[in-house]
Amino acid sequence: MSTAAATESAPEAVAAEEPFATRMVRLLGRTPVYLLLAFIGVLWLVPTLGLFFTSLLEPAQIGRVGWWEIFSKPSVATLENYREVFANDAITSAIWTTVWISLGATFLPIAVGSLAAYAFAWLEFPGRDWLFLIVVALLVVPIQMALIPIFSLYNDLGLFDTIAGLVLFHTAFGLPFAIFLLRNFFIGIPRDLLEAARIDGASEYRIFFRVILPLGLPAIASLAIFQFLWVWNDLIVALTFARDTQPITVAIFSQMRQFSANIELIAPAAFISLAIPLVVFFAFQRYFVQGLLAGSVK
Repeated sequence: MSTAAATESAPEAVAAEEPFATRMVRLLGRTPVYLLLAFIGVLWLVPTLGLFFTSLLEPAQIGRVGWWEIFSKPSVATLENYREVFANDAITSAIWTTVWISLGATFLPIAVGSLAAYAFAWLEFPGRDWLFLIVVALLVVPIQMALIPIFSLYNDLGLFDTIAGLVLFHTAFGLPFAIFLLRNFFIGIPRDLLEAARIDGASEYRIFFRVILPLGLPAIASLAIFQFLWVWNDLIVALTFARDTQPITVAIFSQMRQFSANIELIAPAAFISLAIPLVVFFAFQRYFVQGLLAGSVK
């Protein structure tokens, strides 16, 4: 047996020789923590479960019974509300509009931000540090400050109430964070890899696409998840710049009335709007965790 194999098997041998009583005491010591985490997780899921079960109730029952009645009377559940949602042209159009806005406002900041981050991390040019400080300072600019000026600008340029206008706005406010995050990740890549590529005659563009992007995939995936979730769940920007081109958040908000609400449409539409970002998150969860842990261990 090699030294490495013996070293790896040592903890297993120690664990096997550990008395049963000691293992039980350790397990019992962790049990309160596990129970507390499980309790917090259940509390966190209650609103989502309530929304889902409410979306399964008929309109006449929503105001008379609570969503928990489904547990005692499963027969009251129905998918009719979801059929009505997908038959509603305004809701389905809003979902597709949100998809295009979210994809565009996720791709553009990543494409532009990754190029800028590489320049700030590995290229020498006059005023580089000062420009990066300006980018960092833009992180603290509140989005509400730009709503009225951009509203006037969009009216003059014909970008008001367009998908392109919403994509450009989200891109502008997503770029500082994208550059900041990716630059801090790219600068942790060993310089020897870049120098070896330059010695082999690779251009800066080739280095970026063949070396930086593959190594930076975890950070890029994390940024994509953050940006996608932020754009998908946005309401204030969509309310300001969208009238007929409504994302799903505005379409759901428009179902609210002063004295009533179309809860039979709001509940299933809201759950669908919640489920799509969850699918995106779980699809890229592995890269998301890698991106969060990147750089924590050298």
